Amino acid sequence: MEDVLRRRSVGAPAARSTLLTILGEFLLPRPDGAWQEALIAALNRLGFTPSAARQAVVRSAREGWLEGERVGRRSRMRLTSSSATLLRDGARRIYGFGGPVSWDGRWLLLVLRVPEQRRELRHQLTTQLAWAGFGSLGNGLWITPHVDRETLVNAEEPAQLLSFRAELGALGETQKVIDEAWDLPNLREHYETFVDDFAQVRPRSPEATFATQIAIVHAWRRFPFIDPDLPDDLLPRDWPRRKAYELFRERHERWAPLAQQHFDDLTAP
Repeated sequence: MEDVLRRRSVGAPAARSTLLTILGEFLLPRPDGAWQEALIAALNRLGFTPSAARQAVVRSAREGWLEGERVGRRSRMRLTSSSATLLRDGARRIYGFGGPVSWDGRWLLLVLRVPEQRRELRHQLTTQLAWAGFGSLGNGLWITPHVDRETLVNAEEPAQLLSFRAELGALGETQKVIDEAWDLPNLREHYETFVDDFAQVRPRSPEATFATQIAIVHAWRRFPFIDPDLPDDLLPRDWPRRKAYELFRERHERWAPLAQQHFDDLTAP
């Protein structure tokens, strides 16, 4: 389920990925759940057809995100315990991401040693490393300034990995390491697009605010997965992450009451 959450966090806003945003934003704080037709109506308000919306809810239940309880002719949908745990962890990562990051000058280096014929294992490990914010220096060498991230790599065969903690010596330049390991120009574009998309948005009604709140959360939640969260000392002075973070936090807080009002109206008995 965690891999599904990651994929849907960085993908285009299809019905099921949008439903995950709704579940984390509005259903997670509600232990009593919501009517199935309310979740379908919420997706309808966001532009999805009734068929696509119903399929998203049904498939999410089939995948273990939701469980239903029959109440007469209606179904009351609640988060499963495992999905609630994942969404709580995801919420902490989403809403805690974007603030200042300090650094003590040390790097964590991982050496990946997987035989060429074991391509599936290599793909699994490199995907985990990328999700955890590691950058590749080539030839199986991965690097991050976050020395505590060894625990994020769940290697079934630890012998395939070697880890080292070190500081950069007299040879080489920090900036060249960063340029080789991460595509910061592309990441900058994503942040600037986020700011451009939401800085001037002014929703006028509860329904419009609900749609805009879902849009900004869905757009923001991808950043913890695509941004290596480099310390401020390693980033340009004009790095746009802080500006995007402050915009997200302010708009999210401002829009929350009206967005919640609209969802409550949809889920009323």
